[in-house]
Amino acid sequence: MRLAILAASLVLSATAALPQVDADGGGTLNPEELTLNRVMQDVAEGRTNMTVCAAGYYITKSGRHAMARDLFERCAAAGWTGAMTWMSQLEDNGLGGIEDPDAAAEWDRRAAEAGDPVGKFNYGLDLMRGRGVVENRLLGRRYIDEAARQGLAPARTLKGAGYDLGVVTPDADNWKYAPAF
Repeated sequence: MRLAILAASLVLSATAALPQVDADGGGTLNPEELTLNRVMQDVAEGRTNMTVCAAGYYITKSGRHAMARDLFERCAAAGWTGAMTWMSQLEDNGLGGIEDPDAAAEWDRRAAEAGDPVGKFNYGLDLMRGRGVVENRLLGRRYIDEAARQGLAPARTLKGAGYDLGVVTPDADNWKYAPAF
């Protein structure tokens, strides 16, 4: 008898947790919250905010790169600079698409122009390395200096090291930033 009551209560609680449409047309009862489906539904319906856009980090880390791209592209279009820097990360590493240093640098530029210190730092690195853009070490230093003035610790570290790119790039990545010719 106890087992039957336990089973019935589990079934009732499981069905109660599912979203349901109110019979009198008043809306959805118990809508999904805090799920990837809800995040992507919000994005698809044009609702972006810091929390929705930040969920892209977890989506990326879970390996759902195509889903992360969709979210970050929409968030970037809405002006969220953090989404622009994540799009650069995806493009630069070929996550959810082919590796595209030109597109990565363009995302960094957009974030930098919007005033984002991480975007300025990354775009400065792109310019100093000539990755995705024509090399311009002087302009790259200017962007890094701006990011340092805004308080970005890696930019301060790089500036303090005389712009030695090795202090901010792991040795394992040297192949990626070597000249192609």
